[in-house]
Amino acid sequence: MLQNKRIVKEINGGYYPMSNYSDSSLKVLSLNSNPKLAQDIAAHIGTELGKCTVSRFSDGEIQINIEESVRGCDVYVVQSTCAPVNQHLMELLIMIDALKRASAKSINIVMPYYGYARQDRKARSREPIAAKLVADLIETAGANRVITLDLHAPQIQGFFDIPIDHLQGVPILSDYIEKKNLDDLIIVSPDHGGVTRARKMADRLKAPIGIIDKRRPRPNVAEVMNIIGNIEGKTAILIDDIIDTAGTITLAANALIENGANEVYACCTHPVLSGPAIERISNSKIKELVVTNSIPLPEDKQIDKITTLSVAPLIGEAITRVHELKSVSILFD
Repeated sequence: MLQNKRIVKEINGGYYPMSNYSDSSLKVLSLNSNPKLAQDIAAHIGTELGKCTVSRFSDGEIQINIEESVRGCDVYVVQSTCAPVNQHLMELLIMIDALKRASAKSINIVMPYYGYARQDRKARSREPIAAKLVADLIETAGANRVITLDLHAPQIQGFFDIPIDHLQGVPILSDYIEKKNLDDLIIVSPDHGGVTRARKMADRLKAPIGIIDKRRPRPNVAEVMNIIGNIEGKTAILIDDIIDTAGTITLAANALIENGANEVYACCTHPVLSGPAIERISNSKIKELVVTNSIPLPEDKQIDKITTLSVAPLIGEAITRVHELKSVSILFD
């Protein structure tokens, strides 16, 4: 678990350090995608959120005003590129330009959820690689570093020519599952691409792993084919990085129950939950879905089956370590 010896205060049910971080050159700014997470990150570090406003002209153009000096400061901008993706991405690019022109010493992008990450290769002819394009835009705008969480494809780190700190959500999810004291666990990857992630959780929970072999005939449509591994009489934990329309995860859960699993829990780092996702989860065999707050969930998506864990302590500690030139990998190794 993350250690912090600073004096703490209670904020929104959690305990965070008092605003006493000694280095005033560290500034944390928030844009519109996830202000609550940004507030919690700043509170964990022990500083206040920097003052800035994001508004719009009458024709929809974005206007950003930084309302305090950032000259010579190491600035950390918190912005997930979640829905509406293009709007939040444009806010981020304009903020980077504003900070560059305001003489910030370094511009560090804290992007818990990296939008367009699923377009990381050419799966068919004449397809773009949008994940690379987004990396180029961020870098060209003037960013010096990116701190992100559970990229859909780890090789996206190679799309950047600036330092990337790639944090992992598996320890947070694993700790929560471990505290539930569930019996006879098996960690299941809903597809072959997530086996590495499932193995990391299995190692932490000292459990075996299973794999669901699926075929996807077209985008956002999944079909369960068969299950690799012995799930008879076990409590299955499905783990994925992103749950979007929830087709894959709910079909997987139903297939696990039909093949003899006692209970099915699911967990993911990024709850995109678009389209029919909430209805599918509500009607599925999933007993509990554990997610993080890398993407904020509106009230209409906060159903009883969904439990949200905070990544603010992890990201706050990572920012502090980057600023103090300390190792970040120690947080999840």
